[in-house]
Amino acid sequence: MLSVIPGADNAVLFSFKCIILYFCKVIFMMKENNYTEFKSSFSDAVVESLVAFSNTQGGKVFIGIDDKGNPVKGFSVGAESLQKWVNEVKNKTQPSIIPDVEIVELKGGLVAELSVKEFPIKPVSFKGRYFKRVRNSNHQLSANEISELHLKSYNSSWDNFISPKYHLNDISIEKVHDFIHKCNKDKEIIIEDDPLTVLGKFELIENTNVTNACFLLFSKKDVFAATIELGRFSTSTIIKDGLTLRSDLFAEVEEVLNFIKKHMNKEYIITGIPQREERWQYPMQSLREIVINMIVHRDYMSSTDSSIKIYDDHIEFFNPGKLPAGISVTQLVNGNYVSDVRNKKIAATFKEAQLIEKYGSGIRRIQQGFIAYGLRPPLFEELQGGFRVTVYSRPETLNEPKWGKKWGKKGGEKWGEKLSENQMAIIRGMLDDRKITVAELCKLIGLSQTAVENNIKTLQKLGAVSRIGSARAGHWDVHY
Repeated sequence: MLSVIPGADNAVLFSFKCIILYFCKVIFMMKENNYTEFKSSFSDAVVESLVAFSNTQGGKVFIGIDDKGNPVKGFSVGAESLQKWVNEVKNKTQPSIIPDVEIVELKGGLVAELSVKEFPIKPVSFKGRYFKRVRNSNHQLSANEISELHLKSYNSSWDNFISPKYHLNDISIEKVHDFIHKCNKDKEIIIEDDPLTVLGKFELIENTNVTNACFLLFSKKDVFAATIELGRFSTSTIIKDGLTLRSDLFAEVEEVLNFIKKHMNKEYIITGIPQREERWQYPMQSLREIVINMIVHRDYMSSTDSSIKIYDDHIEFFNPGKLPAGISVTQLVNGNYVSDVRNKKIAATFKEAQLIEKYGSGIRRIQQGFIAYGLRPPLFEELQGGFRVTVYSRPETLNEPKWGKKWGKKGGEKWGEKLSENQMAIIRGMLDDRKITVAELCKLIGLSQTAVENNIKTLQKLGAVSRIGSARAGHWDVHY
């Protein structure tokens, strides 16, 4: 339209266009839209709008403005009122949001502007209800919308955000050195940077500020958010020994396992070779996997503590935080799901430290470990806002795999008492996966490589198993 004005200079046209766009913008800003809301006074409706903005793309609520965008006559606000409003917004929202507050001049009048950015962990609620901003109004979210918003928000997880409470001087440099050592173990290309550079490269710090993950992983002091309660019970109500852990996450792995070992039976098996075989009541590698999963996937925003209860014939591992929306326990056990990590930075750091091999495969390894050990597979269940894993020291009795019955009957008749428990565990592992490696058998059963190799030699001499093909491309054949 501007280009057809006779004799108009291009520079003038451009300036005229900019002026028109400026006034259009002002008019646009004076209307309620995706990012703007007008309220004549402060009320719960203001809080609702701030929640809706937090769950969408952020926005502003102008207080002291009528529906048409005009200042309310006689409206005034002081610093005390602003602080009171901020506290009210904070107390009525979950997670708590704290708006930025400013007094601005609009159309010759002074009004209050409360603004929020899109909240990183969604959805935010107001009195137990959830809202999103659609054009110029707030819409209450459905159950499915809440679930979808929750899942999307974890593309950037809580542990990735800067902690407002802790700083770089709360971090142990010695613990970061230990982390670097774990990363470099058996690696050809090693990390040679100093600890602070490493934390920066892993995005665990920002200048002198630390992320929530960094504090949980490398804190100098007790980490109350990471509390784990451990107990050895003789009955459901009588406790024989207890321990409360508030260590950094790396240290907790070993401390938990040491407490379990302290209260777990162990036997020594005489096999005829110079060294005795050690057999714990449970497969240690599988227990380690359970403990690491607990620590990595825990909901650290929950006020509930993790707990481990050790009984004579079973152990219960409880963690706050349910499975991600869309994943059922059945899908988890069957491996029919896509891994969705709650704490992305913590999981990535554990993986770099070689404590996690592959996302989403831990449950299968845990199950295989117990089956190979001749024990009932663990029970996985959601419970009271969290997740519980129960492991048993009893042999498999329920849902026993068909191959277990078949081999147990024929193999038992043929070999009698010639095979040890470890040799039986090796055979179970081979039957479950014909291409299983010696290294994988070591992890499943909890034996050294030498012990596994010696047991395989014994099984081969007895004619119970044989190797078909090469060590790399072949497979095991189990004879009944």
